[in-house]
Amino acid sequence: MSFPKQIFIALACIACLSAYPLLRYGSGDIILASALGALLMTVNVLIGYAAVQRAIGKSATTFVKVVFGGMGLRLFVLTALLILLVKFFGIDAIALVISMGIFYIVYMTLEILFIQQQINLKQQG
Repeated sequence: MSFPKQIFIALACIACLSAYPLLRYGSGDIILASALGALLMTVNVLIGYAAVQRAIGKSATTFVKVVFGGMGLRLFVLTALLILLVKFFGIDAIALVISMGIFYIVYMTLEILFIQQQINLKQQG
């Protein structure tokens, strides 16, 4: 199964699992913050996927620079967006951070497994 497909399946599963508690107990602000967290992290991981795809055929040094440098840059941008959304747009900070955290853990796990799979394929062929 392709990596983007895995990401969208994970997104759908988390959305289904969180739909009832969010709709039942969450306010509109919490639902918005949760959705923004999901969106930000989904875009983040898809950018990471594109970076890995671009770097996979390169030397080990270039691969590490692109993948880990990209992770650092993405983390910096996400932090800036988090501050911007909370401070200037009044997005619920707790719901946004929890949503981003949940998606970060799930997506990073999938991304690490994908990178490992790509490295194994490169070494075999």
